[in-house]
Amino acid sequence: MDFIALDFETATHEKNSACELGICIVENGLIKETKSWLIKPPSFPYFNYHNTAVHGITPEDVQHSPTFADVWYEIENLIYGNLIIAHNAAFDAAVLRGCLEYYGFFKPNINYLCSIGVAKKAWKDLKSYGLRSLADHHQINFNHHRADADAEVCAKISLLSFQRLFITRNDEVREVFNKKIKIL
Repeated sequence: MDFIALDFETATHEKNSACELGICIVENGLIKETKSWLIKPPSFPYFNYHNTAVHGITPEDVQHSPTFADVWYEIENLIYGNLIIAHNAAFDAAVLRGCLEYYGFFKPNINYLCSIGVAKKAWKDLKSYGLRSLADHHQINFNHHRADADAEVCAKISLLSFQRLFITRNDEVREVFNKKIKIL
C-alpha cells in the first residue's frame, strides 16, 4: 500500500484560505513520514473566529509563513502520482482546488479517496465515522484539527480499514473502491 493522507485547515470559509497543510506519506503499508506547513492565506491577516476556535491557528502563527504558491511545488512533487486519502475528502479536495485556482496553477489529475467511506466499508456498525470517533474507537491519541496529526490519523485509520478488508495492494483499492475514487 502506497498513498498520501492529506489534511487542510482553513482561515475562513473561502476554499482558497488554507492556513495549514499536513501530509502523511505511506509506503509499503507503513507510515514513512508526516509533514506539515503553516501557510499564509490570501485573507491574511483576517481569520474567521470560528475557524480559529476549531484549530487554534492565528494570524500571528502564519505571519512569516510561506503562501500556498510558495510551497506548492514541494507538495506537488510529494503527491504527484500517488493516491490521496483524506477524511471528508470533498472538503480537502475543494480546498486544494481553491488554492490551485487562486494562484493560477494547473490542476493535475489527482486520484483521491475519502477515508470515511473506507471506514464505513470496514466497520458497518459504528455510531460515528468522524475522525475523533474513529481514533477513539481504535485508541489512537492525537491533537485533533492540526493538519499533520489529522493526516496521520487518517493514514492509520485507512491502514486499519484496508487490513480489516484484506486489501494489501493499491490495485486492490482500485478494485474495491473504483467508483468512489475521484479525480481532483
